[in-house]
Amino acid sequence: MNFLGIDVGTSGCKTTAFSHEGEALSFAYEEYDIQRTKPGWAELDASAVWRSVKRTIAGTINRHPDPASIRALSVSSMAEAVVPVSRDREILAPSILNFDSRGEEYLPEIHNLIDDKDLFTINGNPSGNIYTLTKLLWLRDKSPDIYERADYFLHWSGFVLFMLGGEAKTDFSLANRTLLFDLSEEDWSESLINTFKIERSKLPAITPSAKPVGTISPHIASELGLSKDMVLVSGAHDQCANAVGCGVVEDGQAAYGMGTYHCITPVYSELQPAGIMLERGLNIEHHAVPGKYVSFIYNPGGALVKWYRDTFAHEEHQQALKAGSGIYETLIGEITDDAKPVLVLPHFAPTGPPDFVADSSGVIVGLRLQTTRADVLQGILEGTAFYLKECMDSLPPASFHVENYRVAGGGSRSDRWVQVCADIFERPFIRLKVTEAGTLGAAMMAGVGIGFFSSIQESAGAMVQTERTFEPDKQRTGQYKRRYEAYKKLWPMMSQYLRSLSN
Repeated sequence: MNFLGIDVGTSGCKTTAFSHEGEALSFAYEEYDIQRTKPGWAELDASAVWRSVKRTIAGTINRHPDPASIRALSVSSMAEAVVPVSRDREILAPSILNFDSRGEEYLPEIHNLIDDKDLFTINGNPSGNIYTLTKLLWLRDKSPDIYERADYFLHWSGFVLFMLGGEAKTDFSLANRTLLFDLSEEDWSESLINTFKIERSKLPAITPSAKPVGTISPHIASELGLSKDMVLVSGAHDQCANAVGCGVVEDGQAAYGMGTYHCITPVYSELQPAGIMLERGLNIEHHAVPGKYVSFIYNPGGALVKWYRDTFAHEEHQQALKAGSGIYETLIGEITDDAKPVLVLPHFAPTGPPDFVADSSGVIVGLRLQTTRADVLQGILEGTAFYLKECMDSLPPASFHVENYRVAGGGSRSDRWVQVCADIFERPFIRLKVTEAGTLGAAMMAGVGIGFFSSIQESAGAMVQTERTFEPDKQRTGQYKRRYEAYKKLWPMMSQYLRSLSN
């Protein structure tokens, strides 16, 4: 039996068909661009992305040796962004991304209405403009025509399933990212909805991950070449799906996703004290695995490498596209062991935990006349890893001790990039045979949703296969310790200047 996994990200979408043993049978990917129609705005053309999703599904089906064997599908997606839709599946407006500046003006009001500790106690998140709530408030007040016409605001996983013919639902992990979800009750919070005056009727029904939410509509099945009895299964936040696809389903394990965002996802069963989590800007979210929770430590590391590609190697990238080949491994392959030291503060976009800094900017330190573009790229790879390590180092080791990291995502295909991470974290990094863990995790949930597997743990045992372990290199680890200490001085030393420059 085969399953289809779909992953919808900030910069691209992909679809993969997997066997029940975890073998990738066919695959399709499309990239798209973020629309920046005004300063500070960042959104996706939802109609265009939906067309891309459909093309990747059709492309995967066309390449599959036996499409009739695909019995179910599920969707992994980016978190906070939602799509306003009508009941008859009309897309009403673009999808506002989490790093869009719209909604910042509501943060003082939110803080006045509810204390951060009280909000965290209910929802498991600190307040911030990355969450769906501020975007909904902006739409309600600044774009009332869209807000009133919208029957549902759907996260991308639920949106894709809805457009395929499923019910309007969202899973626990994505509902959590709205700031309107009750972590303990596993449902929308009446108190938060009433406090912020959001209409509950515009929020979809709640479901756990890996549960059936309908069957595909006949005309979509015909259009895309899918079986007319295809079961649609609820998915999860992409980082939860990545963790599932890495086999990170038990306490003490952690995934290291290397996609548009680089994200460390530790798994645990016991809820952590609000004080410890808030001090470090960390969330608590339901994992796709029942009874498990996750937190996210992240930065837009993959987006930063894409910026490097488009800025330093645009023509080469275009030529590679025409030739049907990739460019990342070529660029990373230019890095040598005798690279000149360049330090990078990866504040090119709003940062993640612990501070969620939005009024900063990226910094590249150590440039010389002899500096090469490869030196800059090495500084970027190191800087994004240093950022995450600094966050992990601040956590209580008894609760967040990690023996090794399971690494997946597009960046994990680069041996040198993964080795840099292993050397910096001084831990083994285990690469999976299937590096696109998001689609694998979604396919695993599809298998659980139709009862082929009894649990996500069982699907992990059957479908997740490791490929290589990268052990820390002791010599380079020593070098990185010194560079790490230098890196940690950058933000404290430059924060006031960067903030004044940004303002």
